[in-house]
Amino acid sequence: MNENEKKVPSVVIRRLPRYYRYLGELMKQGTTRISSNALSQKMNVTASQIRQDFNYFGGFGQQGYGYNVEILYKEIGDILGLNDGDTMIILGAGNLGRALANHDTFEKRGFRLVGIFDNDRRIIGSSINGIKVMSIDELEHFIAENRVDIAILTLPKAAVQSAAERLAAAGVKGLMNFSYTELKLPNDIAVSNVHLSDPLMFLSYEIKRKGN
Repeated sequence: MNENEKKVPSVVIRRLPRYYRYLGELMKQGTTRISSNALSQKMNVTASQIRQDFNYFGGFGQQGYGYNVEILYKEIGDILGLNDGDTMIILGAGNLGRALANHDTFEKRGFRLVGIFDNDRRIIGSSINGIKVMSIDELEHFIAENRVDIAILTLPKAAVQSAAERLAAAGVKGLMNFSYTELKLPNDIAVSNVHLSDPLMFLSYEIKRKGN
């Protein structure tokens, strides 16, 4: 990553997956070119904001031509690291862990699930979506023998910090945390905290606002 990319605001990075998803839909529809104005109407983001977002990474478009949909899709995928074939593991094979393991969106976006771990002897050895659940005691050995880019944590609060520290020490650089607790880790570890109730609270606010 160059110096300019390091200065990209996080709000811009958070918009990139939306661009990526919509461009993928355009490709399926056979659309080969789109202008920033047309893209803005679909994305509910101003054309100037779109151009500003893309300018952080070099622009991508040509004046009077717009954006080549396939090229832009690939470029954004490169920026997000989706074309790297990232591998991931899940810690916690309870209801949420099982649901995530069976979700096909990850694979569609280029993420490959390679391992599932738990400490429940009743679960260890079972198979979820074709992947055998391993004991958490095997975690470090598995990471040493396999490439693991991202770990998804669906663990109880009491267990998640120590598990995150083990993952960081083993060399895993990206954590997706569903545990509803903030992790304290070195700055070189990327953490995404997922709070499933947040969208519901936003909807509650919108319902109240629109009802007034």
